Amino acid sequence: MVSIAAAEKAVISDREHYVAQVRQVGPLIADCADAIERDRRLPPALLDAMHDAGLFRLLLPREFGGGELSPSDFSRVIEEIAKYDASVAWVNYQGNGCAMVAAFMARDAAKAMWDDDRRAVLAWGPGKSTALRVDGGYRVNAKCMFASGSRHASWLGTHATIVDEDGEPVLDENGAKTVRTMLFPAGEVEMEDIWNVIGLRGTASDGYAVRDLFVPQRNTVSRDDARERWHDGTLYLFRQTNLYASGFSGLAMGVAATMLNDFTDLAKKKTPERQHTTLSQNAVVQTEYARARIRLDAARCFQRAELDDIWNDAVATGVVTIEHRMRLRLATTHAIHEAKAAADTVYEAAGATAIFASNAFERRFRDLHTVTQQMQGRKAHYTTVGAFLLGNPADLASL
Repeated sequence: MVSIAAAEKAVISDREHYVAQVRQVGPLIADCADAIERDRRLPPALLDAMHDAGLFRLLLPREFGGGELSPSDFSRVIEEIAKYDASVAWVNYQGNGCAMVAAFMARDAAKAMWDDDRRAVLAWGPGKSTALRVDGGYRVNAKCMFASGSRHASWLGTHATIVDEDGEPVLDENGAKTVRTMLFPAGEVEMEDIWNVIGLRGTASDGYAVRDLFVPQRNTVSRDDARERWHDGTLYLFRQTNLYASGFSGLAMGVAATMLNDFTDLAKKKTPERQHTTLSQNAVVQTEYARARIRLDAARCFQRAELDDIWNDAVATGVVTIEHRMRLRLATTHAIHEAKAAADTVYEAAGATAIFASNAFERRFRDLHTVTQQMQGRKAHYTTVGAFLLGNPADLASL
């Protein structure tokens, strides 16, 4: 097992290091924003800069050159990226979340994937997928979609149901379907251009298919399965979805923060049609802006405090409990929707200015509203947590 005592003492300084790296790359992200929106891709020069800054390695084990950031610090870095562009932040946190499997898959395979290739990025998406056990591995058939960052990835994956020769699911000891994640080089798939959407256009969340593809056993993993985890770092006690939620909420807050800052500049200059004072001098705007600011800042404080407290508990006990996971889900869901509400306030207050593509308001508005449509942004999470807090059996499906 890997010793991590020194690693976890360095988390704070690592967070500041990566935030500083984002700020260095930030002007390039901003310069590429229009191209990202138009081409639905991250430009090669930007990808190069992000790789050089180590931004796709935030959740990798340190022995592979990763950061092993805590959920709170990971969220902080993603928020900083999202201040410049939401699609870039989305691609980044998805790739980082996928990379957590390095702590669960065969160690030599993880080394070959990430340590031997300093530009490695893994992406995957949901879909129909089956895997038949054969000599040395599996024969995989899959059709996937919503694979964020798939056009920028060196490896792709699919969460496959294991089937027998008759195509029937192989059941585990509890009578449930057996699922393993299959990983394969991106060049092995047939890509399908399906990502024509109103927001987050640059995430390239396209589809892909594989047919009768052989995947060796060493390139398969049972995600979040403690029986396959070889790394004893606190980070890998958390489930991947916990880090997706952390990054997702950071992204939402970053987009909203930039919208509020941009509105501050606009409000000092804009005098609406048939008005005699600027927006900044309007009492209604002043009140609504103050309320929007406190919604975002309060949500951020709650989210970070909860994530830090949960992390400290996990460091002390070596356990991430169901209660921890519920708290994390509540704090991140709250942050996502409070960020959206704050952003909506200033979008409306900006008036007609906000609808023109020449201003960033409309793109960030579209991006943020696309964020809340994804699984991590479901309002149903409030129901899941509320039911648990009221003593009902825990629904673990979305945790």
